[in-house]
Amino acid sequence: MSTAVMTERITEASPRLTARITGVFYLITILTGIFAQGFVSERLVVSGDAAATATNILAHSSLFQLGFAVYLVEMACQIAMTALFYDLLKPAGRIVSLLAAFLGFAGCVIKTLSRVFFIAPLIVLGGAHYLSVFSVEQLQALSLLFLKVNDRGAAIALVFFGFYALLTGYLIIRSTFLPRILGVVSVIAGLGWLTFLYPPLGYRLFPYVAAFGLLGAASLIFWLLVFGVNEQRWKEQASAAGMRP
Repeated sequence: MSTAVMTERITEASPRLTARITGVFYLITILTGIFAQGFVSERLVVSGDAAATATNILAHSSLFQLGFAVYLVEMACQIAMTALFYDLLKPAGRIVSLLAAFLGFAGCVIKTLSRVFFIAPLIVLGGAHYLSVFSVEQLQALSLLFLKVNDRGAAIALVFFGFYALLTGYLIIRSTFLPRILGVVSVIAGLGWLTFLYPPLGYRLFPYVAAFGLLGAASLIFWLLVFGVNEQRWKEQASAAGMRP
């Protein structure tokens, strides 16, 4: 059974249940991202110092591998969340919800592929015989380069997530079954992520954009988990849009 069919059946059974399941996936996405980035990447990667970074990775290789695994769990949960949000927000605009889902999936694909470069230093620094043609300094520099590419790939994904947040926020504002303030916050957060269209600006503003984005995400997650959606209004809007309630 395809993901689309599964999510549609869940939504038809109970929009409120779908909202709460979406909130669970959203929460796991945020928590895993914070762990992998804040407690693994930030701890082991020393910006501009290839030798120190390589030493940290080799000394904590298990933690580094765990960080990679958690990154993949983050992306799996974000894909599930995006699929569920598509069905949940369809009554507010089927075409816009579909477009938002495609943009969200594109961001997930880009970010997932960028994680290949995150794990690459373990291969480069692994001491394989065929790498003996490179000096230690060259291998260390190459490892840091891969990590920089990983960061840039994640930054590109943020642009797609910015467009996704804009459209999702618009749908929430247009809906009658979720508080409009949550949509406004999502739109503002989306505009913040779009600063990565010019990476120097995005990296400079990142602490502020991330803080606001986390605040908005926490608000939406709380609402989805505690209140879900107004089921009666969801069904009314779905019926008006020509969907099966």
